[in-house]
Amino acid sequence: QVQLVESGGGLVQAGGSLRLSCAASGNIVSIGAMGWYRQGPGKERELVAHIRNAGATKYVDSVKGRFTISRDNAKNTVFLQMNSLKPEDTAVYYCNAEDVLYYSGGYFGPRDYWGQGTQITVSS
Repeated sequence: QVQLVESGGGLVQAGGSLRLSCAASGNIVSIGAMGWYRQGPGKERELVAHIRNAGATKYVDSVKGRFTISRDNAKNTVFLQMNSLKPEDTAVYYCNAEDVLYYSGGYFGPRDYWGQGTQITVSS
């Protein structure tokens, strides 16, 4: 099976920085794309940043210029560097891996996986 484990969340003051990491484990053969989503209080889950395995990225407008997504394909890990954090960035952040193919006595997938979520709170 495949698991995504996130780390790096926490409490930070407005204007501060945090770096999230998400490592995918299991007998992974390939991952199509990885991304970060967030869900703030009373809000729908939204895509924050997305990166394909060739490196193409996209961001929600509200984080452009402040957040940077990167990926280590060899370690099946995705990162989100968040700078100039604002109180409106407060949310639970979820890691997502798309089109995951893994091996367990045979090839399974492709399918998508989610991390358990990590809380980020930005105080004003």
